[in-house]
Amino acid sequence: MLFSAGIVKGAQALLTKQVIWVGLSLLMGAYATYMNLEWIRRRAWWIFGLCMLGLILTLVPGIGIKVNGAQRWIGLGPLRVQPSEFAKIGLVLVLASYFSSNHRENKTFFHGFLIPSILIGTCCGLILLQPDFGTSFLCGAVAATMMFQAGTSLRWLLPVAGLAITAFSILVYFDPVRIRRVTSFLDVEANANDSAYQLWQGMLAFGVGGLNGVGLGMGRQQVHFLPEAHTDFIFPVIGEELGLFFTLTIVACFLLLFGCVFLRLRQSPRLFEYLLAMGAILFVSLQAIINMGVVTGSMPTKGMSLPFISYGGSNLMVSFLLLGFVINVLRSLDTPKVLLPREI
Repeated sequence: MLFSAGIVKGAQALLTKQVIWVGLSLLMGAYATYMNLEWIRRRAWWIFGLCMLGLILTLVPGIGIKVNGAQRWIGLGPLRVQPSEFAKIGLVLVLASYFSSNHRENKTFFHGFLIPSILIGTCCGLILLQPDFGTSFLCGAVAATMMFQAGTSLRWLLPVAGLAITAFSILVYFDPVRIRRVTSFLDVEANANDSAYQLWQGMLAFGVGGLNGVGLGMGRQQVHFLPEAHTDFIFPVIGEELGLFFTLTIVACFLLLFGCVFLRLRQSPRLFEYLLAMGAILFVSLQAIINMGVVTGSMPTKGMSLPFISYGGSNLMVSFLLLGFVINVLRSLDTPKVLLPREI
């Protein structure tokens, strides 16, 4: 599918790179599956600090790489790494570690709300400076859900969420590029040859594919019309070539993955493991929902990869690491253990 979607961009080169990334990601995911969770819990703050350092380095001239007006990457020889992807892991780990270590005070304003909010604000603020509104929103949404699950009161979460949404809306309103994305999303057909061109072509791809698709490798939208078909808009390529039934199967897989993990986590006796797995599966599932919502015209256009499917090394590796943590936690539920005094 990636070969077909990236045919205009040099499919052979893309496929070769992605195969390498898949191999590395599978190894990292397998390692996360058997990693000692207590070991990683004790190092969560260091991991978070390294992730924040990576975000800062993207803003340093000569180190950060600017593409299409956004400075989100760091060059490591022939590779480009996106620190905002790895910041997802750092954020989940530090919040899970913090709340599990202070669980008796999670309902207080200072320990249960203020300190976690500072951590979240630091992460989201650095991502906004790149700028990357989508990833910042995703991190904020997942982190707020983790806070609520840890016991933070809604009387603090809801007002701050309202303020964050208001501030976010103001930033979008005064950004010409992003306000055009919103207005074009509201009337796609009227902007089909302008700001909504990519979205319109993606929707046409779904229409051409119909129920059964035109056949694997037979799609034409990505060849002549659909930009970034191998990254953010790979889902319409799947819809064109394999049809509605296959795209609905992908949607069902993500929903089933989240549902099964959520139900299984209700048996988790340890707060750290529960929050770690919950944050990890939320990042994967919510990102998939946003991507599919964008390319189907249900949400304003935002560049966000489809986990496990889109081209891109950083997102692929992080997705497998997050899934590895989830599997690790689920495996540990069947292993008897003695709880530490602060976790009882």
